[in-house]
Amino acid sequence: RRDAVTVIADGKVKVNGETATEPGYKVQPTDEVIFNGKKLFVTKNLVYILLNKPKDYITTTDDPQGRKTVLQLIKAATDERVYPVGRLDRNTSGVLLLTNDGDLTQKLSHPSYEIRKIYEVKLDKQLTKTDFEKILSGLTLEDGLVLVDSLAYADAKDKSVIGIEIHSGRNRIVRRIFESLGYDVKGLDRVMYAGLTKKNVERSKWRYLSDKEIRLLKFMNESKRNKNRPTD
Repeated sequence: RRDAVTVIADGKVKVNGETATEPGYKVQPTDEVIFNGKKLFVTKNLVYILLNKPKDYITTTDDPQGRKTVLQLIKAATDERVYPVGRLDRNTSGVLLLTNDGDLTQKLSHPSYEIRKIYEVKLDKQLTKTDFEKILSGLTLEDGLVLVDSLAYADAKDKSVIGIEIHSGRNRIVRRIFESLGYDVKGLDRVMYAGLTKKNVERSKWRYLSDKEIRLLKFMNESKRNKNRPTD
């Protein structure tokens, strides 16, 4: 607490955009606190939930239009206020992480960490070899070049089912890749996110992350940060 008084006196703390001057101020849950340029998150009980999201649920915490949200599916999991990490479109299913660990959320959401994601895509027609090669080579969309990490036919007998690995977090990126080549995406399922899979988790069901999974997520981000850190 004595240290906190010192850093406040040094002008290193901002609350809601204003430099803090009163050490006795009680921080509210809605306050944004910045220390040395970094946002701080205060939580008592950290919760990590993996949901196998079904279609027709949105990933916002509430919806003025009254549509179904993913929080309704995990309401029995915790009394803490958790948030989805990243977004899945309403009609996209699969792995979704929800947590109140703001620091981890910030890291997983930052483009520099290049979080790996794998999707299974169901198209309205078979993906031609020509278009397969175009995607692998890189496509230029309205918001720039997009590169995929890998691409494969998920079913040798049905070339309309595609597996795609990508680390881009751009909005609706997987759908836009195929739509740009004239395909209609009939189904999109995220089967892996940051090393987490939906194995043994039925659609609409959830589970808590194991301690090992949480450690791996945090280590992965720490190693990525160290890798990107400039050297002298």
